[in-house]
This record gives sequence, C-alpha cells and structure tokens, in this order.
Amino acid sequence: MEYEIRSDTGRKRTVNEDEAAVFVHPKNNTVLAVIADGMGGHKGGDFASSTAVRMIGEQFMSASDDVETEQDWYDLLYDTVVDINLFLYTKAQQDESFKGMGTTLDLALILGDQCLVFHVGDSRIYQVTGKAIRQITKDHSFVNILIESGEITEQEAEVHPQRNWIMKAVGSEKSIVPDLYTIPVPSQSYLLLCTDGLSNKVEKELMLDIILRDVSLADKVDTFVELANERGGEDNITAILLEIPETEVIST
Repeated sequence: MEYEIRSDTGRKRTVNEDEAAVFVHPKNNTVLAVIADGMGGHKGGDFASSTAVRMIGEQFMSASDDVETEQDWYDLLYDTVVDINLFLYTKAQQDESFKGMGTTLDLALILGDQCLVFHVGDSRIYQVTGKAIRQITKDHSFVNILIESGEITEQEAEVHPQRNWIMKAVGSEKSIVPDLYTIPVPSQSYLLLCTDGLSNKVEKELMLDIILRDVSLADKVDTFVELANERGGEDNITAILLEIPETEVIST
C-alpha cells in the first residue's frame, strides 16, 4: 500500500496544531492512518494532537499476537481513544495553561478488504472508488446540526460565521464515545483523511478530480496543500492519502 502525508502551517497561523501519521504493524502488515487537529491555543492544541497520535501509535505498534480479529482491534483502539480522552481532560483540569484543550481524531484501520473508522470532531475521511467520492464521517459541528435539522443548506454552512464550532472533541469532556464506521476497501481505491484546513477550502468534487489525475500520490497531496493555501490558507492544512493497490490474482 502506498501513502503520502502532508502537513502545512498555512498562510495565517504561526503554529501547526495538526498531527498525522501512518503506522504499519510489523507482524501482520495491518495499516493504521491517524489524523488530529488540536485546539486550545498554542500550547494546548499542539500538545493534544501530538499526544493523541503518539498514544494511538504506541498502542497499535505494541499490540500482541492475540489481537487478530476486527473485534480485537476495535476493542484495543476504542479503549485507547477513551484513555487518551481522560488523559487530556485530566491534564487540562490540573494545569491552567492547558485549559480548554482538545483535539479532533480520526483513525482508519485497514484490515484486508475492510476499514475500521473511529471519528471525533470535524476532520474528515473520504473514500474514492471508481470515479465517485463520498464522505465517510459526519462532522461533529454546530453547522452540521443545523444542516441535519434543515435550518441551513450545505452551501450556507460553507460561509456560516460559526462553521468552525465543533461540538465534540477528544479531551474536552471527561468521557467520550467516538463514531464508528466499517467500510469495504476495494482494490484500486483511495482513502483521504484531512483536517478542516483542507476540507473548508477544497470541495469534494475537486478532491475527486485531483485524486484521479494521472500523477504520483505525492503530487496529488502537494496539490491539495497548494490549493488550500492559494484559497486563503487561514488554517493549518493536513492530509493523508492512501492508495489501496490492485488485488493480485494468483493463477493455479
């Protein structure tokens, strides 16, 4: 499996509070992509996102041979998200300089032809299959609540003054229940994980066009960052693009 990661501070911010990583388990070749967008100021946001990605990575990479099934992985990752949430929440309660700290968190665990997704916040995961793109996750945001209640349209949400208000974040409350999705990942498909610094600037139809271009994976993610910056770059911009390879057919 090929993947590329890009994270850019953008044109307006002085600190990058985003964090992203891809981990490949050494024994079973299971792949985990993680992206996080921190909040809570310079100190808190950076700490929250980097801590979440680091703790997830440590637990994933140290998973024992007993962790085999989808349920095993679900239990391990769910427990880790809960532990990270409590750790960040407690840190914010004990240290005034971390007050209000939190982070979005999206995990995509690829197990064969299935993908297990955990989601908190308004970072997003998209899937491209064939010539179609769909958003897998639903934003935990104020404007998404308005959209789902029919009070505003998606177009109005794009320019809504409270479009950056998120209703759920890792570390902001004592307990958390992440959204869970299980999706098939057919061969020759793509997964895109991104923070709102990209999704607020590049519409999904253009994302699809870029992903389907006959250029390298590196060129595709570079184009995402360049385009978001050209369109203002007010926020940090981070993306992970994974390409699911064509399944090899073994003849007998």
